[in-house]
Amino acid sequence: MKTVGIKQLKARLSEYLRWVRSGETFLVTDRDEVVAELRPARTRPAPPDELDEVLAALAESGEVTRASLSKVGWGWAPRGLGLPHGTARRLLEQSRAERSGPD
Repeated sequence: MKTVGIKQLKARLSEYLRWVRSGETFLVTDRDEVVAELRPARTRPAPPDELDEVLAALAESGEVTRASLSKVGWGWAPRGLGLPHGTARRLLEQSRAERSGPD
């Protein structure tokens, strides 16, 4: 990777941009300290509009894995903790009473 000082970059910016367009990458320095990297821009496709397109793009990039089985007919039924009805309300009221302290 090549380096270029700020002063030289300013003086020959068009030339450096041509090199960058052709694939070159430069470290930009200020008093021998690297302060930036000048490299070709990554082109990004337009974001998908539909959820299926989003999922397809994520699967293609490897960020998600598609389900191997169809979910048709699947159901979900929460089972709870097996506590008697009204337990949550009673615990919440008790907690609130403890926080408020004696009247």
